[in-house]
Amino acid sequence: MFKHILANAGDINWMAIFALLTFFLLFVISAVAVFGRSKEYIQKMANMPLEDSISQPKEISLNHEK
Repeated sequence: MFKHILANAGDINWMAIFALLTFFLLFVISAVAVFGRSKEYIQKMANMPLEDSISQPKEISLNHEK
């Protein structure tokens, strides 16, 4: 089927076909990766910028005597 389509299309640049197939393959892989994620993982990543994950430096006592 593809041979028939390509034969009737005329002078097709094979680099263009390779680029189209590469784009389509990467698009399908990325769509599967995105839709294959769990809801918990997506929620965790969505809330990540809102979390205060940087620990505040504790007050260091300069007086070493107790």
